[in-house]
Amino acid sequence: MELVGTIRHDGDGGVLDDLDTLRGARRWFQQQSAVLADATSTATSTATATATATATGDLVVDEELRQAVVGVRRAVRALFARVVSPAPPSPADAHRLLPVEEALRLLNAAAAREPVAPQLRWPAEEQPTAGLLSAEDDPGVRLVAALARDAVDFLSGPQREHLRACRAPRCVRYFVKSHGSQAWCKPSCGNRARVARHYERTRGAAGRG
Repeated sequence: MELVGTIRHDGDGGVLDDLDTLRGARRWFQQQSAVLADATSTATSTATATATATATGDLVVDEELRQAVVGVRRAVRALFARVVSPAPPSPADAHRLLPVEEALRLLNAAAAREPVAPQLRWPAEEQPTAGLLSAEDDPGVRLVAALARDAVDFLSGPQREHLRACRAPRCVRYFVKSHGSQAWCKPSCGNRARVARHYERTRGAAGRG
């Protein structure tokens, strides 16, 4: 959801893309360092026999990585649009969504860039945990693959049924609904939607008068 949310309302009627430039991508990676580190924390390189790299440590955020991450985002947003259908998708990219088959191919290819195997860890006097073992040295490849795997997990899991596109005017976000009547991603969007409805009713009444 953090990756999909890099396309957002700019607060002035337009749309911002946090990954549109290399500078913006580097800023977003830095802001999301904890989340991105979690995304790769289960991938351990057998070649280096070290703990996993953090998202902002030895990761080089270059144009190639930016485009790879944007590619995963395009695929996920196209599949999010499929999830919320027949309701309208986010208006930010509704006119340029990837075809579903292409989005699936791109997402699965990104997830497959890092061959991993499940590993059971069970230190003495502790609870067992599951992890992934990887022979991939490039932290950029690990990160792209981890983002794609997270998307696969989300789209194949129970939260998918609660995915919605925010209905508030000018909002372009997707969100996971937390209760049955939720139609907006956050309270401010709900307030804006109510104000817009009130304005339309008032204008309609004035027109009839």
